[in-house]
Amino acid sequence: MTATHPTPALFALSDICGPVLRPGEDGYAEEVTGFNLAALHTPDVVVGATGTDDVVAALRWATATRTPVAVQATGHGANFPIDHGLLISTARMTDVHVDPGQRTATVAAGAKWSHVMAAGAPHGLAGLSGTSTDTGVVGYVLGGGLPVLGRAYGYSADLVRSLQVVTPDGTLHETTRDPTPDHEPELFWALRGGKGNVGVVTSLVTELLPLPRLLGGGIFCSGEHTGPLLHAWAEWTRTVPDEMCSAFTVLRFPPLPQIPEPLRGGFWARVAVAWPGDPAEGQALIAPLRRAAPVAVDTVEVMDHTDLDRIHMEPQDPLPAREACLLLRDLPPDALSAFVDQAGPEAAPDYPLLMVELRHMGAALSRPAPVEDAVCSRDARYFLASVGVLPAPPAAQAVERATTALYTAMAPYGTGHTLVNVHGTPGDEEDRARAWTPEVYARLRQDKAKYDPANLLRYGHTVL
Repeated sequence: MTATHPTPALFALSDICGPVLRPGEDGYAEEVTGFNLAALHTPDVVVGATGTDDVVAALRWATATRTPVAVQATGHGANFPIDHGLLISTARMTDVHVDPGQRTATVAAGAKWSHVMAAGAPHGLAGLSGTSTDTGVVGYVLGGGLPVLGRAYGYSADLVRSLQVVTPDGTLHETTRDPTPDHEPELFWALRGGKGNVGVVTSLVTELLPLPRLLGGGIFCSGEHTGPLLHAWAEWTRTVPDEMCSAFTVLRFPPLPQIPEPLRGGFWARVAVAWPGDPAEGQALIAPLRRAAPVAVDTVEVMDHTDLDRIHMEPQDPLPAREACLLLRDLPPDALSAFVDQAGPEAAPDYPLLMVELRHMGAALSRPAPVEDAVCSRDARYFLASVGVLPAPPAAQAVERATTALYTAMAPYGTGHTLVNVHGTPGDEEDRARAWTPEVYARLRQDKAKYDPANLLRYGHTVL
């Protein structure tokens, strides 16, 4: 349902309530810096939006001046440096309103999952967050959203009831699950899984789940036991119930004080688990993993859902990172051997990738969405992801070489597609299109031409 139409021919940034900053001005550097420090943004102007009206005004100005636009909330997905143009920062828009009766949360554009968890906890409700609750809700959901508890409950995009979005011409739209034309079903489709190609989302309404507690944590073995633990985990994933969510990870922790002992500075093989059912049943299910190799650290315990970050232990401080991923059809023995050869104990002592992970997919992640969306990973049985830290040029080159070698070795077992949220720096059109099937990509291109004909939203992982 279209709520507002732009009428004036020209607009001014002076209409914006939040800060409007240009290079060299006080606060500019802080405003443009996101979590991923590898993407150093240098826009011509940055707008610190305080609400929907600021976003509307900024986009109307961009249309009138033909200025390209990018959006950033937390910057966790900032794999593409913004050069020139307008950056809209939604970091100030953090309101979350929970309706316990409807089991929903209305979430503003810059809110993090930690804000949603805190608001839902008093009511025993939680959202489907990813491996870090420090990430922004909207950007995560626009990419589909792969939750820690995904096998049990599906993608975060599946729970969205409505979105408020401003298209590049400055028009404010309300799009919902309601299938009537007035509620713009094509926008609803494109925004869930299609990333930020058709507009700037200023808020969304998502369902919450009654998830006050869960069994979660990690089983850590020395990295020298990568092979035995990986083979045991891969076989185990073929038998566990749909509600059991897990990932196998090879970790090379730097010697930083933020990392607790004894993990600090070590090389580890870990299985992270999340189980929303009966804790005793969950403990019985993971018992074979504890017998697969000598366990050095075991953090699996019953926890509040607000403590979700303790499961995957992702970095909480900004860092320069190189991400990549690949969806996998299966994990036959040859794939496991290729993984161990690349990232296991036989890799070079200075192997540069901080994390290499295999996530168990399937179950609810393979089921169709209640309302059709642009998420294209429902056919994957596993998911490969990696992160390398880029502190200096020589290290950056080593990270790139290791990343290329890893994905070349694992490509025969892949679907050929990626998850848009973890794709990494988008390349040419062929590379960008790997986040979707050819049919979905073609449909997104049509929607892009309709809602953003001037291609103002051209930064980040956009369709071409």
